[in-house]
Amino acid sequence: MKEKLKTIIKMGLFLIPLLFFYLVLIAQNQEATSTFEYAEDNQQCLKCHGHTYYNYYNDWLERMIRERMNPYFIVDSAEYYEANHRNFACIDCHTSEYENFPHNGELRMEPKYACMDCHGGDDTYAKFNFEQIESEFYNSIHSSKHSDDFTCWMCHNPHSYKISARTNRHLNKTIQYDNNICLSCHADISKYQLLTTLENPNILETHSWLPNQVLHFQSVRCIECHTEINNYILVAHNVQAKDKAVQRCVECHSQNSILKETLYKYQNEGFSYSENRDRSLEIPKLIGGNRRYMLNLASVIIFILVLGGISIHAVLRIILKPR
Repeated sequence: MKEKLKTIIKMGLFLIPLLFFYLVLIAQNQEATSTFEYAEDNQQCLKCHGHTYYNYYNDWLERMIRERMNPYFIVDSAEYYEANHRNFACIDCHTSEYENFPHNGELRMEPKYACMDCHGGDDTYAKFNFEQIESEFYNSIHSSKHSDDFTCWMCHNPHSYKISARTNRHLNKTIQYDNNICLSCHADISKYQLLTTLENPNILETHSWLPNQVLHFQSVRCIECHTEINNYILVAHNVQAKDKAVQRCVECHSQNSILKETLYKYQNEGFSYSENRDRSLEIPKLIGGNRRYMLNLASVIIFILVLGGISIHAVLRIILKPR
């Protein structure tokens, strides 16, 4: 009897933490659902599109069928509810006909909204200067070379895009987030060849001229060297042709570093462009970023004096050498 009692107690001690953990998960899930207005409606879509597999009842076979979801149609619900569009219902952007299952095959040809369809001409988003972003995009090599085939969604996934990743104080996160956008095409041959049949160039080989590649890739964004600087938008969108990319070290490694106008420009919260642009920023981690003119001059003078001393010494040795 005592042994059974001990066993029950041990099982209870083991199950109580699991039960507590389960209740916490339920509470968090309910809190997340109540936070977003359309979470319950969206769940009707995400119960299939939020998973690798989905189930449906086949009327012909009269049984439940388990199918694999097309990976390109999977929406990570955790990412979605952290993204900018988290407060939207799926049918705000997709036709309500998707509420019927199975979906009509013609719905695949449904046109997608562009950013300016919602953000254009709206005073709420005036500080982002979307009109200027659109103008820059149309001037970029991406748009001019690929025309209508290259859209905003090629870089910005509407289900996971987070502008907060570019406005926080943690530059390493901003760098990683932005570079992953570029690498989603330039390091993925399947996506790259949606636009061209050319072979995707090897990033490491095309940047072989760059010293210490790993450190550079971790410390700066691709757009620092591959876009035309614009002081009035958060992130430059005028991507230049490769022959116009920055390849001079002094462009970054100097007191007038271009990084002050790009990567380090918005290290403070908010979008007061002129205030941040005019502020003299120190870049302590950047070689040459806090260079001092007088220290450079003193170094040159010392070098000249040392070289002069060695030269005078050598000349005197030659002249005074015993014959």
